[in-house]
Amino acid sequence: MSEPEVVVVADAEAASTRAAQFIAASLRAAVERRGRGDWATTGGSAAVGIYRRLAEPDLRDAIPWADVHTWWGDDRFVPRDHPLSNVKAFDDVLLDIGGHALGMSTGSPVGVHIPNENLHPFRTSEAIGADQGPEACAARLDAELRAAALPEADGWPVFDLVILGIGPDGHILSVFPGSAAFDSRDWALAIPAPTHVEPHVARVTLNPAIVTVARDVLVVAHGAGKAAVLATIFGPEVDVHRWPAQLARRAGATWILDEAAAANLPRS
Repeated sequence: MSEPEVVVVADAEAASTRAAQFIAASLRAAVERRGRGDWATTGGSAAVGIYRRLAEPDLRDAIPWADVHTWWGDDRFVPRDHPLSNVKAFDDVLLDIGGHALGMSTGSPVGVHIPNENLHPFRTSEAIGADQGPEACAARLDAELRAAALPEADGWPVFDLVILGIGPDGHILSVFPGSAAFDSRDWALAIPAPTHVEPHVARVTLNPAIVTVARDVLVVAHGAGKAAVLATIFGPEVDVHRWPAQLARRAGATWILDEAAAANLPRS
């Protein structure tokens, strides 16, 4: 199979810096190419470090945020300000709220000013407030994404950039091994609460097919806890239904790993 570029750096901080630089370059290129950039970001431990780096002046001011639209690859079906929300880290660390980023210490750079109409999270708070379930929430995001009129390939929206983390079972987005999402033609869909990994909370996710057609795919992982699953993902057996992260083991993808996460990768 065509392989991605794998970049190994010293530690988690270096991974965050390298990832933030990649994101800035990708979004600038997208805006130059078509007048607008659309990226799907992620949650988890990797996102916080990346957002902190993106909020620093050299990168914050290098990205034409007014022309960038931010989507989320997936989320837990909890309110936006809940600790389990994938959007909360973006709000707290990167977004400029009242002239500062909430996650920054005193004296740190202000956050990024992004027009509200450029933010496209799964509307979990609204759905929960209206006593609607994750299916209705996913359907609303599906309609919002279709209305955005992104380029399409094979019937799927083409994001300029998709950011991914890796779960301990090899999942990406909220697409777990054996997920019914592989058989869906919906662009966004609801996922039942997983029983084999925490947190055991219902999810909403974009279809995993977006990973196969995205212009740029960036996977970021750090820490020794990811070493075993990464060795399997890059092993000789390829089965995306068993290890969904292998969808990102493709040409045009970049994997940024720290030394601890990359420790067990095959040398080839």
